[in-house]
Amino acid sequence: MKRLGLALAALIVSSCATMTDVSSPGIVDTTTGSVEGTVITEAVVFKGIPYAAPPVGDLRWREPQPVRWDGIHEALEFRPACTQPLNGDGSVNLGGYAGPVSEDCLNLNIWAPRGATNAPVMVWLFGGGGVVGSGSVPTYDGSAFARDGVMLVTIDYRLGGLGGWAHPALTAEKAGGPNANYALMDAMAALRWVKANAARFGGDPSNITLFGESAGATMTANLVTSPMARGLFEKAIFQSTGSLPTPGTPLAAAEARGERSAMALGLPDATAEQLRALSADQFLADRAAGFGLRTIIDGVVKTASIMDVFEAGEENDVLLMLGTNSDEGRLVGTQRVASHAEDGSAVFQYFFDYVPEALREHDPNGAPHAGELPFVFDTLATYAPLLAKGAADTSAASVVTAQDQQVADFVHSCWVAFAKAPVDTRQIECGQDFTWPARSGANDHAVAWLSDEPRIVAAQTLRSPPNGAEPGRTWRDEE
Repeated sequence: MKRLGLALAALIVSSCATMTDVSSPGIVDTTTGSVEGTVITEAVVFKGIPYAAPPVGDLRWREPQPVRWDGIHEALEFRPACTQPLNGDGSVNLGGYAGPVSEDCLNLNIWAPRGATNAPVMVWLFGGGGVVGSGSVPTYDGSAFARDGVMLVTIDYRLGGLGGWAHPALTAEKAGGPNANYALMDAMAALRWVKANAARFGGDPSNITLFGESAGATMTANLVTSPMARGLFEKAIFQSTGSLPTPGTPLAAAEARGERSAMALGLPDATAEQLRALSADQFLADRAAGFGLRTIIDGVVKTASIMDVFEAGEENDVLLMLGTNSDEGRLVGTQRVASHAEDGSAVFQYFFDYVPEALREHDPNGAPHAGELPFVFDTLATYAPLLAKGAADTSAASVVTAQDQQVADFVHSCWVAFAKAPVDTRQIECGQDFTWPARSGANDHAVAWLSDEPRIVAAQTLRSPPNGAEPGRTWRDEE
């Protein structure tokens, strides 16, 4: 876990990344108030738009509430990320974030293609263990998506025990729920806001792709299997989640864990008012509260665990893409979900296997956890300092090779093609001439091998590392 976490932090390292020149502002009237953004070369960018009321005071541990403002909200700068642990030396944490934090954090960011109408919309849920991270991390910059005709939305959602936690006193006040899964409720509130407002930014509210990586992919899978999220999006992408087979926590067990945390915090008979009176730092000081829980079976947001829903064929009807990287050992759950999902809507599976040339000594066994992110977003320039490894010249031009950029162009084009595809598609076209078919028994459950030499392989040729072994090329079958 430590190794994967360090890889995540390194690969989404923060940098001064502005990809295009600022010219003039733009104003959009939304259902919650007017917002002012910044027009750049191929997009209008809106940063820090509130999609729900601040979850503070009596709204802590409640379903997100509507927000409204008068006048024009200046969406020109990113807002503080949700409360999370930060490094004392000012370096980025394991979620790639080093900026200010606050409980007042339910905001989203939009990169809208200039002059677009009915552009496909993609909504991004960042990874970070459900404890760290932000939609404002530079690797998630949406300029390339906007350039290619896709409206990209990133959101911030509650983290740790502020995003997933239960206690009997909190359950008692909610009269049957929804309960405990506050980060998932945040994501649904953001999706409702996007549905209501996408057309005002030039997006198509009937073509929304929800996608995420690691913990964000777990959230995406939870929403694909949540009856409460039905109809909020049409497509979904799971990138490198290891939690697909992990059972959710029953509400009663989550409440018992919450009682233990409250006792550790000096509140053995805690009331909801006493719990909300704690500062965020006081509450998160308890280790279990700090980490929280990502999937709580509360009977409303989550009625069953992810894998149970897929095995029963009861997931929401969405077009699905999912995959893993070649050196992270997260294949088993992906294969299981893909095999069950292909019995319903189409499912596209990938296996990402490329390491930038400057990192091949560091990552000799293949692409690590989070290694696909700057390729998906086409933001290789944001981690040029990592690629340079202390070299005097850390500019992207000096360390991002032509082959690196070629792979980024290709991988990014596949995500764009998926976003643009109709929901009944059975193949997508990406890159110069690459055809990616949906999995089926007739094509040996085809998987797209994404690398400098992309190809289609049979799902059964992929292997997980044996018990106790490190992931890597020693265990992976090659064509």
